[in-house]
Amino acid sequence: MTQAEPIDHAPSDSRPWWETAVIYQIYPRSFQDSDSDGIGDLAGIINRLDYLVWLGVEAIWISPVFRSPMADFGYDVADYCDVDPIFGTLSDLEALVAAAHRKGLRVLLDFVPNHTSDQHPWFEESRSSRDNARRDWYLWADPTAEGGPPNNWLSMFGGPAWTWDEQTGQYYGHSFLKEQPDLNWRHPRVREAMYDALRFWLERGIDGFRVDVMWLLIKDAQLRDNPPNPEWRESARRTYDMLLPVYTADRPEVHEIVADMRGVLDEYQDRVLIGEIYLPVDRLMAYYGSHPQRLGAHLPFNFQLLLLPWRADLVGEAIAAYEAALPSHGWPNWVLGNHDQPRVATRVGPAQARVAAMMLLTLRGTPTLYYGDELGMTDVEIPRDQEQDPARLAGSSRGRDPHRTPMRWDTAHRAGFTSGDPWLPIGPEIESISVAAQRDDASSMLVLHRDLIALRRRESALKEGLWAPIAATGDLLAYERSVPGRRLVVALNMGPGEVTFRSPIDGGRVLLSTISGDTPGVGHEVRLRPNEGVIIGP
Repeated sequence: MTQAEPIDHAPSDSRPWWETAVIYQIYPRSFQDSDSDGIGDLAGIINRLDYLVWLGVEAIWISPVFRSPMADFGYDVADYCDVDPIFGTLSDLEALVAAAHRKGLRVLLDFVPNHTSDQHPWFEESRSSRDNARRDWYLWADPTAEGGPPNNWLSMFGGPAWTWDEQTGQYYGHSFLKEQPDLNWRHPRVREAMYDALRFWLERGIDGFRVDVMWLLIKDAQLRDNPPNPEWRESARRTYDMLLPVYTADRPEVHEIVADMRGVLDEYQDRVLIGEIYLPVDRLMAYYGSHPQRLGAHLPFNFQLLLLPWRADLVGEAIAAYEAALPSHGWPNWVLGNHDQPRVATRVGPAQARVAAMMLLTLRGTPTLYYGDELGMTDVEIPRDQEQDPARLAGSSRGRDPHRTPMRWDTAHRAGFTSGDPWLPIGPEIESISVAAQRDDASSMLVLHRDLIALRRRESALKEGLWAPIAATGDLLAYERSVPGRRLVVALNMGPGEVTFRSPIDGGRVLLSTISGDTPGVGHEVRLRPNEGVIIGP
């Protein structure tokens, strides 16, 4: 295994690193445990950096490790400038950044600015009295004349978005758990404090941030009721969707905050701002900001592949619409999995997960790979008495534990994740779905990912080239990637039957297939086996 050279932070005329990198998301509780408590930690991540170098990714995004009472496993922050002891120490995080940089890896942190923990000193001060200087740092409101919550806003985790505080006789707002009170981003001191928290980590070499629920940061100043959703039915999965979040999400003022965050990162060299934003494509584009007047996020996350039905026509239309909607200064990005959504191999099946991997790593833009998806890990059924997800325990109809289970490193009883009792069940099939089982198997999902990433790094057409669709029907999705003098064709059979299509490259050859075996030369007529994707070059 070769070790990459240390990161060169000198200015460059080439594309920013985050435009050509593959980002790998680590859910730290589940990646690697180093102290036998059954929970992954920072030292564990350090111990697995060589694996990430071998895989070929260039950046890691680590879900929250800030000090927290763990009501929502780190998404309830009690101190933005310290590390929770479950994961280690501030020195451990600094050591991780230094070790990653020595190996050529960038490190991104998950920043959670919409809300804090109810145990954060700011909120403890805020709720201590109505006269406290930090009272207006959070959303406080009087009850209605009937004594109920100030409006009809709903929590994403179920129930009202307001909790009564007996001591001060007002309600406080929370978009998620009652233990996660929302900050008041209209207050200038809140903004100042949060931007200082960003600078705290940027000064320690952090290469950027994924910003949690970026589109929720500002709420209506008048606290107006959200209107009913005419398409909601009682059989729907989430009660949250019974209202349209007109006054609690995607408010126009949020773009000023995003621009400010971008300005903070632009004070430093080569840093990236990524936004978690679940919005339709036309509204998502606004989060890139306007060039050059007011820049926004470098990468507003594009979740279409997470949410669309797995059909070639729908996926192809979505890709084309996204490409057409991008502003001239916007760079695309793609996501197949994350800690909040069912795993791709569960959604589309093991065979199509290989096709999905080829799609993710050959579309134009920055791909983000969720830990374990490179192995084909699937959702694990969690017994009710072992469920951990606070959203599920708070009454949500769907828990997130099944796609947060520990990484499978080897075929031992605890899959090499821990020598203690893992915080969630490991799940079945570790004999075939683990790094040890797949690393030397040329036909494995892991080696397919490594080969795709290596080909992407070698081929500028895949890294930064143009994208253009190729007309196709049925279960076939095909497109070109090109730079001057070099053209590649990606053809994906998204169905269980054989398909044939006419390639624009005559006399080409298959550079890589999702099905192991020979990679023969091809003519204009290309035959794809069921569930096969190919990359064709001259």
